[in-house]
Amino acid sequence: MDLFGNEIKEELSLADKYLLCPTTVLSKRDPKWQQLKRKWLKLGIKSELGRKQDGTGFTKYDYEYTKNISGSFRGIGTDQTISIFDPVVCEIIYKWFCPDGGLILDPFAGGSVRGIVANYLGYKYTGIELREEQCISNREQAIDILEVNNQPQWYIGDSEQVLDAKWNIEFDLLFSCPPYMNLEVYSDLPDDLSNMNDAEFITKYNSIIDKSCKLIKRGGYAVFVVGDLRDNKGYQKDFTGITKQAFIKAGMKLYNELILVEPVGTKAMTLERGFKNGKLAKVHQNVYIFKKP
Repeated sequence: MDLFGNEIKEELSLADKYLLCPTTVLSKRDPKWQQLKRKWLKLGIKSELGRKQDGTGFTKYDYEYTKNISGSFRGIGTDQTISIFDPVVCEIIYKWFCPDGGLILDPFAGGSVRGIVANYLGYKYTGIELREEQCISNREQAIDILEVNNQPQWYIGDSEQVLDAKWNIEFDLLFSCPPYMNLEVYSDLPDDLSNMNDAEFITKYNSIIDKSCKLIKRGGYAVFVVGDLRDNKGYQKDFTGITKQAFIKAGMKLYNELILVEPVGTKAMTLERGFKNGKLAKVHQNVYIFKKP
């Protein structure tokens, strides 16, 4: 109550209302980000399962968990690092760009995180994943965490072919983190994008994005988490540019660009070695938000 007996209504800050302040730069180093991440990890999400070489074998590397807040995995005896998708990114994108109870399509599903977070928050997730073993692992995790009648849907198969089926449905949000070309090899399957040369990758990548965008409602959003990478001579490949052009060709309009600042984590151990060759340590990802006009 104020001095005149009127009730004072406290207004939520933007950060409280939208989880984090909706600006074009977000930092995973933010204490609130880490707090949100710990909340999700307590659920028991283990997106790395299905990516270790444990007899079923999905990559050419053996992986051990590097216990740091960035949640990365490093190949034993190599400099290869695989990223485990951050559940806080999912929570933010869903709440910012998908209506309550909305339908989400992910043509490069990979691990369990994006699906479990979506259905836990009341959305309906449909993911397409090439590797059967990964889908089985995802389903096993989801049944342990979510109610039986609230399960994400993972379809096994090549997205380019699966998306050719007659889908009598429109999605509110297209959300994914695609393979970063051949940076990380996921399997030896012939349709695996990570096994292809650059020209083959771009052709198939464009096709999958085009088919996915056809299933998005008018006014709906497409959000891709991507980043540039280096070729075997150390020069950068413009994967962010390839992604933007693919969506523009598919009839989408670039609406926002978001920069995700990553923790330095294990990069600190190799930063000096890389910089001797003039390479800056990459500690951010690009998130492109497109809208269907």
